[in-house]
Amino acid sequence: MHTSPVSRPTARLGRGCTLLALGLATLAVSGCVTAKKYEALEADLAQVRGQLTGTQVELSDVEVALESSEVEVARLGAEISVLEAELALAEVRAEDAETELASVLKDKSNLRASVEEMRTALAELQRLQAQAQARAAEYRNVLAKFKSLIDNGKLKAKIVDGRMVLELQTDILFGSGSADLSDSGAETIREVAGLLAQIPDRRFQVEGHTDNVPIKTKAYPSNWELASARSINVVKEMIDGGMPSSRVSAAAFADTRPSASNKSDAGRSQNRRIEIVIVPDLSDLPGADQIETMFNDEES
Repeated sequence: MHTSPVSRPTARLGRGCTLLALGLATLAVSGCVTAKKYEALEADLAQVRGQLTGTQVELSDVEVALESSEVEVARLGAEISVLEAELALAEVRAEDAETELASVLKDKSNLRASVEEMRTALAELQRLQAQAQARAAEYRNVLAKFKSLIDNGKLKAKIVDGRMVLELQTDILFGSGSADLSDSGAETIREVAGLLAQIPDRRFQVEGHTDNVPIKTKAYPSNWELASARSINVVKEMIDGGMPSSRVSAAAFADTRPSASNKSDAGRSQNRRIEIVIVPDLSDLPGADQIETMFNDEES
């Protein structure tokens, strides 16, 4: 049987006290001991019994202290468990806070990018609006320049496919079936050329159109040759009138682009025309720089 360290001294003292008591009893029976020695033995016995009593008191105090320590250890263990649970909860909350912070930072970054995109889009819109206003001002300026020709019926101004077009009826410029300009027609073309030359940084294309009545002569086997010859002669007259040759070109469409029905004389008269197109500047178009760079890179 295992004996605790605290109980061992008490056991030894108990055995010693028992032995002294047995010794005294033996001596008393045998009658061989003197009164003085007997008293000494009794004093030793009393001393041993006192030590035993003191030891038992100390043992009781130790046992009480031990029980108190065990209670304190249990209490501290419970507090540690509570603190560990609180720590685990705090760690979970910290992870949630980090996740939420990352989400907020991402949203903030996305918002900043969105704002920047909106600013870029707004700047581009303002640029395009400024270009549109500049084109509108340019067209108003052209109309103002040609007001007198428009008022007297020699010329019409219109917008076709986003391009400003000056239209002249060929009946006032050429004889029937001819590509030679009349004197009044040449004068009108020179006047138009002089006004167009005042518009900076613009090119012009002269387009010849006919009605659908076929022509077949030695000079003009079809309406294509007649339309081509008329547009070329107008270009030459414009150059003679002061238009730089690098800013003007000729084209022909014959009867492929009628502006009115060819079922009446009036309609066919409208279809026989010369159109001077103000060629738009393609560099004004959105993304023109990127397209040009991409095209040049592919070509190289």
